[in-house]
Amino acid sequence: MAFMFSTFDHQPQRLHLPTEPSKMPLSSLCSRLSFLSISLFLSLTPTLQIPLVAPITKDPSTQLYALSLFLKTPLQHTTLHLDLGSSLTWLLCDSTYTSSSSHHIPCNTSLCDSFPANACSNDTCALFPENPLTRTTLLDTALIDSLALPTYDTSSQSPLVLISDFIFSCAVAHLLQGLATNVTGLAALGRSNNSLPAQISIALSSPHSFSLCLPASSNTGAAIFASTSISYFFSSKIDLTYTPLILNPVADTVVTHNSQPSDEYFINVTSIKINGKALPIDASILTVDQTGFGGTKISTAEPYTVLESSIYKLFVRFFVNEASAFNLTVTEAVEPFGVCYSAGDLTETRVGPAVPTVDLVMHSEEVFWRIFGGNSMVRIEKGGVDVWCLGFVDGGIRRRTAVVIGGHQMEDNVVQFDLDSNRFGFTSSLLLQGAKCANLNFTNLTNSIN
Repeated sequence: MAFMFSTFDHQPQRLHLPTEPSKMPLSSLCSRLSFLSISLFLSLTPTLQIPLVAPITKDPSTQLYALSLFLKTPLQHTTLHLDLGSSLTWLLCDSTYTSSSSHHIPCNTSLCDSFPANACSNDTCALFPENPLTRTTLLDTALIDSLALPTYDTSSQSPLVLISDFIFSCAVAHLLQGLATNVTGLAALGRSNNSLPAQISIALSSPHSFSLCLPASSNTGAAIFASTSISYFFSSKIDLTYTPLILNPVADTVVTHNSQPSDEYFINVTSIKINGKALPIDASILTVDQTGFGGTKISTAEPYTVLESSIYKLFVRFFVNEASAFNLTVTEAVEPFGVCYSAGDLTETRVGPAVPTVDLVMHSEEVFWRIFGGNSMVRIEKGGVDVWCLGFVDGGIRRRTAVVIGGHQMEDNVVQFDLDSNRFGFTSSLLLQGAKCANLNFTNLTNSIN
């Protein structure tokens, strides 16, 4: 039984299927996941150092992202909301949930006690899954079941990898409110030891690192687990720039965890530049303080980057001023955006509309994340209106986090979360090199989902 609250050792197996290696576009991989049938389980592998891949899609109505994987026995294609900051994966467990491999976690065991927030219900361990959009939680049953993901392997047969004791929480349908209609739960990618990437790393003795390549529009991207290398997936060399991950000392969760630090990902943005000109931002709000306020975090819960009001006003003023050199004149804005330009006035380039560049400067002046028009601007075409709008929104005053980098700014970029080295890696737009997340190179990924 679930109770609602609201507020504003692992064993991996490799499954080889008798198919020939072939080039598989990522969109094909995603569309064919639901047709998997598993016939053969091979021996355990204590260590796996090749990447695991999960397709990512974008929901056009919510602008949120979903991740596809396999759960249960027999394995079933499952689509989950992708959330970077969540600690615990959860899944709808209604009367239709059937799996021969699922089992509960007993109360008063070391495993149950290892969760920062837990309770007992009918002698079974219960947890508090959360919806990061509605900030709603509930108390529901903890469950262990099988998880499987395809691998990217250069051998003649690429396997699926099975983790037989993946831990997650059950949830009820109400917790899906605000998420894409095709998802049945949430994939937690936060810093927690119970998150999806952490459990994969522990099970496979692989690097505690994952990379995201978020797709634009209706295309398909990918999450890459258990590896720090992204070179497999691109025909040309793609380099990452790194900056340290910052630990926020205070968790921003519905259920408090007794001084538990945040499982969200924060980075040290020290300044923001537009066309090379630094905004005169109060530096104190760009630093996370001891109460957990301030700083910059990376989030897939926000479709567009959210700026605290004082930063947003400076950002808009500088951007509009620099855009005037491009002969651009502001037109009527379309919500939720504050600055828009007629589409016919902008020149198209390979990295999007020609507008002033935005640089997020990190721990040194030489380390910055450059954002071009394809990621700074959003095309709006509806009701006879055709405009490009500045894809940054005003988050209001006294926000908990000064800068929240949203999904749109990460699309067709590669971002990497390397927990072993406590660092965040990023590229600029892949479009600079004629690449994008929708056409990653899967030449050696076996067609293992016939």
